[in-house]
Amino acid sequence: MREQYTFIKMDQLVLGYSPTENNILFKNINLCLKGGQLVCFMGSNGIGKSTLIRTLAGLQKPVSGKISYPEKEPGVEIEKWVSLVLTERITVSNMTVYELVSFGRYPYLFWDLKLSAEDKKIIGEAIISTGIGSIINKKVDELSDGQMQLALIARALAQNTPVLLLDEPTAHLDLNNRVEIMRLLRNVARTMNKAILVATHELDLALQTADVLWLASSQKSIEVGIPEDLVLNGTLHKIFDLKGFDLKTGKINHEPFRKTEINLIGNGDELIWTKNALDREGYSIDKNASTTVELIHNEKKMGWLITTPIFTKQANSIQELLDKLSTSIELS
Repeated sequence: MREQYTFIKMDQLVLGYSPTENNILFKNINLCLKGGQLVCFMGSNGIGKSTLIRTLAGLQKPVSGKISYPEKEPGVEIEKWVSLVLTERITVSNMTVYELVSFGRYPYLFWDLKLSAEDKKIIGEAIISTGIGSIINKKVDELSDGQMQLALIARALAQNTPVLLLDEPTAHLDLNNRVEIMRLLRNVARTMNKAILVATHELDLALQTADVLWLASSQKSIEVGIPEDLVLNGTLHKIFDLKGFDLKTGKINHEPFRKTEINLIGNGDELIWTKNALDREGYSIDKNASTTVELIHNEKKMGWLITTPIFTKQANSIQELLDKLSTSIELS
């Protein structure tokens, strides 16, 4: 097993706008960022996620406490230890994606700002890692939001630091881009042994990709654990006060509003999506119900056999299934 180095350590860290109690965001934080881990930092709007990110990046001073870098050699600048990706969109014209990514090498350049062969090699590796080779000659102001985020992550990788801090990197992105960004960050943490901290509101993606969750609470503390433990011990429910969403199943709870109960028989992905449709349409699932829906698999197509006290019919789609169940209710 690869040894996990501690790249950032927080001791009794207090964050806020001033030492007065009303302006304190977090108190007495003792946390670590370790190599090979993707950490998702979550909490309500305004609770202080961005402040912690900026403080760890050296852009803002803590009220008190200490931030240390146990593995950093003396004299190594913070810019060579921590890279930062913020949510603000870059608004420049005539800058190419390649030029944007190359800015990650600036902490290593001399006064002439000339890229060496080694710099270009690292930039190329960052471009390959993020899969943006096809857009490196595009202008930055021509990029979609998803392309911009990938380019900014490539710039951070070109900076070649052991720590990456990202503030809402999936904000305003569609599902495909959100998944792509989170999978990329998880892969980078694993394969490059980097410590990655992501402030995010993407609860569903965080539960599936994060090695560790940091949950900001209203008590000015941060709860820590792996996603599965925080779901099962109720911490996530307590922090987010979730209404109508079942973390254990990852689904919205639907209240049955029909009197008809369904005995659902089958397996596979089709069973999952059939149950999803029945739940949404207000049916409750009961193995002792007099109305049965059985999934039928054959070589050519999928079908649903409906057996009620009144009729037996077959449906060839979930929509047709729902229509025929509705008919049985009207007839009963």
